Amino acid sequence: MVSALEVATLVFVLGTALTAALLRDVLGAIIAFAAYSLGVSILWVFLQAPDVALTEAAVGAGVMTILFLLTIVRTVRPPTDDLLESVGWRGVAAGGALSTLLLVTVPSLPAIGSDSPVTTGEVTAYYLENAYADTHVENAVTAVLAAYRGFDTLGEAVVVFAAGVAVLVVLRQEEFV
Repeated sequence: MVSALEVATLVFVLGTALTAALLRDVLGAIIAFAAYSLGVSILWVFLQAPDVALTEAAVGAGVMTILFLLTIVRTVRPPTDDLLESVGWRGVAAGGALSTLLLVTVPSLPAIGSDSPVTTGEVTAYYLENAYADTHVENAVTAVLAAYRGFDTLGEAVVVFAAGVAVLVVLRQEEFV
């Protein structure tokens, strides 16, 4: 059963996400995004994933906020009196379709704290028993990251690299509109 605190946190996360997406003021959007990441990290704690919560808090609310703030220091704010962005019907339709698709999957998830988690210990046991034989890597964590989930790890590295290049490109520009 979902508690009132969990519902309140979810409402907070949705509100900060909409605020971050719709605000025209970049500094306000960055602050809303930091609050969103902090709310998401609290949701991860409710979902009994404290390691993911710490990562979200450190990277999402911490490092990303600092990078965004450093970026807007080097840019020029476009002149406007509008508080919120205008959103076209295509954006609303795409957002609504994605939200509906995600909400359809929610009933198939196990309840929070239930005894039937999504993954069982079978996968973990397989990795621990066969990591060295399959990959010839002595550390099971390294074997999972580099061999079993190699393409996933490569994709994550590409995303981090692309984000770093994007930050460098923005920081080198004198004006950003």
